[in-house]
Amino acid sequence: MIMLQSNYKTLYLSKLNLYIMNRGTVKFFNDSKGFGFITDEESNKEYFVHANGLVDEIRENDEVTFDLEEGRKGLNAVNVKQA
Repeated sequence: MIMLQSNYKTLYLSKLNLYIMNRGTVKFFNDSKGFGFITDEESNKEYFVHANGLVDEIRENDEVTFDLEEGRKGLNAVNVKQA
């Protein structure tokens, strides 16, 4: 496996897959309601995140890495981890 890193993305390349990990900042997260938003560092787009998509606990202004997955209302951040 080969790993390439830039300031915004981490790419993992193997014989079968190309995997892109996004980086961003938690703009808002409500623990009691279990949802929030993450701003992508590269595109400045905001993505919805639900507590079910978290690997690590997050708070506002945390730097995180995440994957994107199609949800009912657009792309959602999933596999969210502290950067």
